[in-house]
Amino acid sequence: MRARATCPLDCPDACSLLLEFEGGELLTVEGDPSHPITQGFACKKTYRYPERAKERLLYPLKRKGAKGRGEFIQVSWAEALEEIAERLKEVLETWGGEAVLPYHYAGTMGLIENQHPLAFFRAIGASELLETICSTAGSAAWEMTYGPRLGPDPEEVPNARYILLWGINSLATNSHLTSFLKEARKNGAKVVHIDPYQNATSRFSDQHVRLRPGTDAALAYALAHVLFQEDLVDWAYLERAAVGLEAFQEEARAWTPQRASALTGVPEETILGLAREMGEAKRVFLRVGYGMTRHPGGGNSLRAVILLPALLGAWRYPGCGAMLSTSGAFFLNRRLLGGRHLLEGRHPHQGYFRPNPKARPINMNQLGTALTEATPPIRALFVFNSNPLVVAPNTGKVKEGFLREDLFTVVLEQVMTETALYADFVLPATLFFEHPDLYTSYGHYYLSWNEPLLPPKGEARSNTWVFRELARRLDLEEPTLYWTAEEMARSLLDSSHPYLEGITLERLKQEGFLRLNLPRPFLPFSEGPVRFAPPPQVIPTEPEPGYPLILLTPPAKSFLNTTYGPVRRLKEAEGGEPRLLIHPLDAEPRGLTEGVYAVIRSRFGQVVRKVHLTEAPIPGTVVLEGTWWEKDAPDGKGINHLTSEALTDLGGGSTFHATAVEVEPIRFAQ
Repeated sequence: MRARATCPLDCPDACSLLLEFEGGELLTVEGDPSHPITQGFACKKTYRYPERAKERLLYPLKRKGAKGRGEFIQVSWAEALEEIAERLKEVLETWGGEAVLPYHYAGTMGLIENQHPLAFFRAIGASELLETICSTAGSAAWEMTYGPRLGPDPEEVPNARYILLWGINSLATNSHLTSFLKEARKNGAKVVHIDPYQNATSRFSDQHVRLRPGTDAALAYALAHVLFQEDLVDWAYLERAAVGLEAFQEEARAWTPQRASALTGVPEETILGLAREMGEAKRVFLRVGYGMTRHPGGGNSLRAVILLPALLGAWRYPGCGAMLSTSGAFFLNRRLLGGRHLLEGRHPHQGYFRPNPKARPINMNQLGTALTEATPPIRALFVFNSNPLVVAPNTGKVKEGFLREDLFTVVLEQVMTETALYADFVLPATLFFEHPDLYTSYGHYYLSWNEPLLPPKGEARSNTWVFRELARRLDLEEPTLYWTAEEMARSLLDSSHPYLEGITLERLKQEGFLRLNLPRPFLPFSEGPVRFAPPPQVIPTEPEPGYPLILLTPPAKSFLNTTYGPVRRLKEAEGGEPRLLIHPLDAEPRGLTEGVYAVIRSRFGQVVRKVHLTEAPIPGTVVLEGTWWEKDAPDGKGINHLTSEALTDLGGGSTFHATAVEVEPIRFAQ
């Protein structure tokens, strides 16, 4: 059997895939040639999805040994659900709803399996998880500057004549943009990559500009300085579109190329050349990623960078302007997706439904502190669509929380992750081709629907099924808790916005994917407004005493978070184990040579990694690509043993790329 489905994973491409099944097993995954973005190819990760599918959990499991040892017994769904419901009732009766925390993120990007479970937790008044680990700093910066998260249509990018890929390894994390970049280059565009270290996108580009981590705002100001000084800005556009330009221009005057060069490490002549080329081209497409936002000043950095196309009036041209995300175009009716915020009725164990706005907020970047220090304590934790014992900051503190015997933990998962090892119950979750769901994108403008293509294998069940069953056992009355996927999808599509006019569930079922009703060309900010005030601040990332290097932890080519951690061939493609990329100028004084193992220390912990000498990172910066599973590291520790719970300047985001470290050779006792 061959059928179409949308890739569920956290990637802007939201690819349309063709799946081949035989005997109830997934055999192959290919890109759908009929999809205008996917264009018939899938990324190297997705091709290996059938191998990941073989590692599945198929039956409910109950812990029988110590937490973390992975000792479980198989139980029935009835036994698991009854005991979970009883334990949850005890928590609600004794400590109230805020003693319960859902921890979740983007293990699936399907709106229903991703977000509908939250209705259950809002119905019991649980603590509210702030979903901040990835995009909130960038989103806050974009919304301050432009408003809705819109960007050029990627299908129109071939019209651009100058392309800046800034703080994004797009060939690894937005690979389907590449064909449009190649077409633009054939049409005469130059492609420039701005990033602290050389990677696949740097090698694809015509020029790579390395800068010190966290200094993006200074470089952006210096480029603006030259554009103003040499009268290369589009004054006609700015006069009608810009708000607060004078204060921004005054700040830019202070950032001469010489001053910016001293901070960023980018030569003055490079800054001058970039600004003049941009100013001459005008038709600039700027693709930014979230990498630059994962610093203490990340939000301000992004604001400074995304203002550059506005100075040039680039928004007036098809395929030009700036792109962070396209998610703001999907004007779905999300009002009931996570249940009603102001719920009526009575909870038999708590006496009332707590309105969502009054729920205790927990920033997911501070999970370790929440599990060990929150008052009142969290007594029940439900994890789905995430693997926090690897991906959350400060793993040591997170693990301390998971080891609490008085913390009741339920994990819904497809494979046995590090987090699942610490669960009291592990519940087997369905794969994306076993349940229906609705998909948007944050890299293009197509909406899609997945039909279930196979029945769930073994006793796997969807997230929404699990929480519906728990809701019944808790006698919850909120009707949206019990909606089917189709009912929820019809509610989501019940929008009066013109972008969604004529898009129905019936059409999506028949056609698989549909483009939003956007004009061609799509020029979202051709008339503004663009908010230049308040002027972005320059907040550089600084090393710390005793920790003189800055560690970056960007995605690897073969890993998407920890989703593909079990796939042997993808690990082999990345060298078989995580490696520390370090510049020879940083390695030599530390006595580090190629292939040796070294200790990487931060204020929060230490890990051991193999050393790879390379001139890819700018001196003063070290890089560990990919969030590897702990079992694949030489010391059995994930990289987030080093990272901090500190938050960004905007949006309460993570600061994963601002970790101050020292690297030392392993010294053996004599």
